[in-house]
Amino acid sequence: MASSPNKRKICFPITSRVHYARQKQLLSLLNKDSRFELQVVAGGSVLSEKYGEMFANALLSDGFEVKDALYNLIDGGGHVAMAKTASLVALEFVNTLHKLNSDIVLIRGDRYEQLAIAMVAAYLNKTIAHIEGGDSTGTIDESVRHAITKLAHIHFVTNEDAKRRVIKMGENPKYVFNVGSPDVEFVATVPKSFDGSMVNKIGVGTDVDLNKDFVIVMYHPVTTESHNRKNTEALLEIVDKINVPAVWFWPNHDAGTNEIAKAIRVFRESGKIRNNKIRFVTDLLPEDFVGLLRRAKVLVGNSSAGIKECSYLGVPVVNIGSRQQGRLRGPNVLDADNDPKEIKQAITKQLKHGPYKRSDVYFKPDTSKNIVSVLSKFDLYTQKKFYES
Repeated sequence: MASSPNKRKICFPITSRVHYARQKQLLSLLNKDSRFELQVVAGGSVLSEKYGEMFANALLSDGFEVKDALYNLIDGGGHVAMAKTASLVALEFVNTLHKLNSDIVLIRGDRYEQLAIAMVAAYLNKTIAHIEGGDSTGTIDESVRHAITKLAHIHFVTNEDAKRRVIKMGENPKYVFNVGSPDVEFVATVPKSFDGSMVNKIGVGTDVDLNKDFVIVMYHPVTTESHNRKNTEALLEIVDKINVPAVWFWPNHDAGTNEIAKAIRVFRESGKIRNNKIRFVTDLLPEDFVGLLRRAKVLVGNSSAGIKECSYLGVPVVNIGSRQQGRLRGPNVLDADNDPKEIKQAITKQLKHGPYKRSDVYFKPDTSKNIVSVLSKFDLYTQKKFYES
């Protein structure tokens, strides 16, 4: 069906499971607003067999239509596969964007696929809006995030430190908006009826009694380091020995993911699990994940969920290694190097501490509404200039 000439066509590429989960509130508002035509494009790991069925069902039940699907994931979990995937994303997204003729390409975060999409959008003279620019993090994600910032025309940052960095990179302050984190806003909207019990209906391993103490483990590859398997093996031993049930999420699809996955499989299938208290899951739908997170005693790993969502929920976090290095954090986060003794001590300390007070370091009311308001009003432009104050 042809779109109204008065509607702003907004393309939102989803290339990772977190893109949908963490922007669901924003996407719902855009989808229902008569001023916009929302163009959801799916690609990357969300179309893989591992995540695809759950993702497709969630989109359908939530009333979203996928305008195009990009089957461009090179499996292998290595640096070459990661680079080739980014190249294929760029190649295929040219056709998609040309066909959709979007007014705005709305990009989130620091994924390598999103950088490829930003490059294409810039060369096709499309206005690029970027969510979550300006954060300081570890690994290659830091470079990717800032590269997208330099291609983007409008910036929705999550905190004042990030706003300052974006402006320092030569971006015009009138196009930089501190709206807070859509991720945290979504957490605030999830009803308490979502209790996380879905975790015992999927995955493998022993059921977890959610009325008793349990931890969540979210440990992803660090693409600029070479000890992902060794570090995962050490973490598996630690989590098994603490004698507290655990829900362990599968790693995301970055270079190094196969090393982590192999460590998990060998540990699980070789009979090394002593206490048989770990449940391994691929993914949960957004509301179910928040329900589970809300009830967890501690989150262990290197996921941004520990930095952002857990800050609002007051969930104690043990953040391991360099992946989230430099990111703004609340008092609930205890950092540890990839040292088994240090990690174990940190987990023990957080288990004893219990819940923290809610932190609003990433929360602002009406985050999605404010983003929608800006997207509806600002003048579309494509020629950028370095801003010097």
